[in-house]
Amino acid sequence: MELIILFGCFFILLILGTPVAFSLAAASVATLLYMDISPVIAFQRMISGINVFALLALPFFIYAGELMTRGGIAEKLLALGNAAVGHLRGGLGMVNVTSSMAFGGISGSAVADVSALGSTLIPMMEKRGYRKEDAVNITISSSILGLLIPPSHNMIIFAVAAGGSVSISGLFVAGLLPGLITGLILMLAVYIIALKRGYPAESFPGWQVLLQTFALSIPGLLTAVIILLGVLTGVFTATESAAIAVLWAILVSIVVYKSLSWDAFLDATRSACKTTAMVMLVIGAASGFGWVLAVNDVPLLLANWLGQFADQPVLLFLLILLVLLLLGAIMDMAPLIMIVTPILLPVTTAAGMDPLQFGIVMILGLGIGLLTPPVGSVLFVGCALGKTSVEQVTRTIWPFYLALFVALLAVTFLPSLSLWLPGIWMAGA
Repeated sequence: MELIILFGCFFILLILGTPVAFSLAAASVATLLYMDISPVIAFQRMISGINVFALLALPFFIYAGELMTRGGIAEKLLALGNAAVGHLRGGLGMVNVTSSMAFGGISGSAVADVSALGSTLIPMMEKRGYRKEDAVNITISSSILGLLIPPSHNMIIFAVAAGGSVSISGLFVAGLLPGLITGLILMLAVYIIALKRGYPAESFPGWQVLLQTFALSIPGLLTAVIILLGVLTGVFTATESAAIAVLWAILVSIVVYKSLSWDAFLDATRSACKTTAMVMLVIGAASGFGWVLAVNDVPLLLANWLGQFADQPVLLFLLILLVLLLLGAIMDMAPLIMIVTPILLPVTTAAGMDPLQFGIVMILGLGIGLLTPPVGSVLFVGCALGKTSVEQVTRTIWPFYLALFVALLAVTFLPSLSLWLPGIWMAGA
C-alpha cells in the first residue's frame, strides 16, 4: 500500500501538470503520513540531499553557460563549425552537431545548447532547404552531446548520488571519447538523411577563412580546456574550476568579444539563479523520495530481481538500458540520477561494469529521454524554437534515435570507450 500511495500520488500529480519537484515531495509526505512517520523527515532529507559540497559546482557551471550563451561564444563556435564541415553534403546539419560538441563541452547543458544554437541554426537550416522537422531533430539530438563532453553538471550529480565512490574528474575524462563517437555517429545519420532528401553541399570557404574562424573561437574553446586540465592536474577541484569558468566567461565576453552588455549580464544572472533553484529543488525532492523508497526496501527488491540475471550480464545490461530509457521518458534527468543510481550502481558493479562506465551509460540513456515524450524537455524547447508540433517531430526523429541507440549500445558493451582515457590519465597521475 505504501508504494501504491507513493507512486500513485506522484504520477497523478504529474498528469495534472504539477512540477516534478513538488510531485516528488508531495508523494513522499503523503506516504510518510500513511506510515505514521513525521513528514518533517521528508524535508530533512531534502535539505541533506542538497547540503553536499560537490553540488556547489552546479550553480557556477550553469552561470558560466548562461554567460557564454549571451557573450557571443556560441556564435564563434558556430562560425568555426560552418567553416570546417559546412561544405559537405548535409554540411549545415553537421555544423549543428560539431557546434553542439564544442558548446556542449562548455555549457554542460542540453537545454542551454538547444536554446543557444537552435535559435540561430534552425531558421538557417530552413533557409538552406532543410525540412523544418529535420532541422529540429538534428538540433535536439546533437544537444545530448553536452551531457557527455565535460564539464557536465549531470556527472557531478551522479558522483554525489554514488556516495563519493566515483570521482568527478574521472567521469569528465570518461565522457570524452563516448561524446566524440556519439557525435560522429550523429554526423553519419545527418549525411544519410542529406543524401536521401537531396540537401545541398556548399563550397569550401578556404583555409584562410577556416584558420581565421578557429583563431576567433580559441578564447571560447579554452574554457573547456582550462576546466578539464585544471581538474585533471589537481590545480583546482571541480567546484573551483566551475568558479574559474564563470570568471573566464566574463573576461572573454567583455574584454575579448566585447559582446556582453549590462542587460545581457543581468539576464544571464537571473536565468542562472532560476535554473539553479529549479535544479536544487528537484535534487532535494528526489533525495526525500529516494529515502522513502529505501525505507520500503524498494532498492533491495529491485536489486534482488536484477541480481538473478547476474550470470547473464548481456541480458542484465539490456534490461537496465530498457529501464533507463523508460524512466527517462517520464521523469527529468536530475531526480532520476539521484533516485536510480543507488539502486543500479551496486547491481552493475557486481556484474562487472566499472562505475565510471555505468555513469556514462546512465547519462546517455537518460539523455535520450530528454528527446522522448511525454516529459522530454529538450524536445519541447526544440519544437518551440522551430515553431512545429511535437507530433510532427517525433514522427521523423527515428533515424537520430537509432544513431543514439547505437552509441548507447557501444558505450554499454565496449568498456574501453569509457575506460581507456581514464586508464591513461590514472597511469600518468
